[in-house]
Amino acid sequence: MKTKEQYFERLKKMRRNLYSNGEKIDRLDERQQKCLNVIGLTFDAAWDPETSDLCTATSHLTGQTINRFNHIHQSPNDLHKKQDMTRLLCQKVGGCIQRCMGVDASNAIHTVSHEAQKMPQAKTAYHDNWLKWLERFQLEDLVGCCAQTDVKGERLKRPSEQADPDMYVRVVEEKSDGIVVRGSKVHISEASVADEILVVPTRALKGDEVEYAVSFAVPADQEGVKQVVHFHNARERDYYQRGMDTGATDSYVIFDDCFIPWERVFTCGENQMGGATALLFALFHRHSYSGCKPALFDCVIGLAAMAAEINGIEKASHVREMLAELIMYAELGYAAGYTASDLGKSEVYLPGMGVVPFGPGNCIPDSIYSNVGRYLSGEAVFREQEILCNIAGGLPATFPYEKDLVNPETKELLEKYIKRNQEIPVEDQIRFWLLFIDHTLTGTAGSHTYGSYHGGGSPIMEQIAITSQYNVESKKDIVRQLAGIKPK
Repeated sequence: MKTKEQYFERLKKMRRNLYSNGEKIDRLDERQQKCLNVIGLTFDAAWDPETSDLCTATSHLTGQTINRFNHIHQSPNDLHKKQDMTRLLCQKVGGCIQRCMGVDASNAIHTVSHEAQKMPQAKTAYHDNWLKWLERFQLEDLVGCCAQTDVKGERLKRPSEQADPDMYVRVVEEKSDGIVVRGSKVHISEASVADEILVVPTRALKGDEVEYAVSFAVPADQEGVKQVVHFHNARERDYYQRGMDTGATDSYVIFDDCFIPWERVFTCGENQMGGATALLFALFHRHSYSGCKPALFDCVIGLAAMAAEINGIEKASHVREMLAELIMYAELGYAAGYTASDLGKSEVYLPGMGVVPFGPGNCIPDSIYSNVGRYLSGEAVFREQEILCNIAGGLPATFPYEKDLVNPETKELLEKYIKRNQEIPVEDQIRFWLLFIDHTLTGTAGSHTYGSYHGGGSPIMEQIAITSQYNVESKKDIVRQLAGIKPK
């Protein structure tokens, strides 16, 4: 395993291919620092005796102790620990821990590359390639991200129907030593601070869409890769410092005729495998949401409860009802994920085939419960903001600026009129409302709400997965039996 300082040293040496707001920047740019604080915690936690059991694992390849964010789940217990690790670390940063995309994509590709290599039309030893890449990923404790979401162009048209075929990332040339890819993946979390980008298809593909059925790994600073970066940083504070300064980034990752050697290619033209990779990354990532979204709900519950306490309304019946609702979302989402872990097997649902054995024996979470947990938490993100708004009242929207709070001419007067609960020091009340504003009234809060709703697949995608995979006919048979009707 590596330390966060070693990780930062790696970033310092990477080629400059990041662009933001008209500038070309390096990995350690000041605007990246808040995001790096978050990623750094994933290294620190692996070395911390209090958290190392959750945050490390034993590699099934080498037998060495590795960071759990680089691990391939071998059992339901591995899935349980990933979920609990995610919840714990997200609680510590009050938001996304940002390294889940890499572990979720790794587990998907590990599974699918094994099946793709067995296909007669396989163009290279996909799984052998993958295992060599994975061993380095684990031994060097690399940070991975997943590039799945394509631009998609005209949304009702398939990849092969687009006026511009580059609206989905595709292979434009096959060579003896590798492939050339073109297109863009968008909204790619933490690509700007990743060592490696794992690229997977975004959807199931038809027979005339073979050029889009490609997955591969590419260094984040590879020639032919450009990233246009958007920062989601908490507002700067001059006087009332936070317990931890956090942020996030996402990128438009543009592949401008980028060359990928065959040893980094894990599927290429196998349509069914392209769809399976898309499905499995979504499944593993929705399972991760059963750790991160309950953690975010933990923060929301704390914000709501403290706002009620400061406002003196914590015993009001409508407040208790809203707190109960938030607790329900948090714990039902977690319970669904825990059940998905417990039911984990080396099986996957494939359209037209049902549930089938899949992969080299790694553990895949149950799809129904993973999707149920993600759907419950994703649907609730705007409701949680409504509850926070309801309990807080209008104060956060017009809260004084920091410099007014410390200006000798206004400080004492503002403290007098801000103070609500006489039992809580006014400085603590000020610090609380500033944090509350971070989570509800900033541009970063808005983008995080959108990310919580759409990340891992919008709720409609979970609905489709649940209804297409759930055995509704067996429930009809229950009713038929009760009604005295012969089962089909």
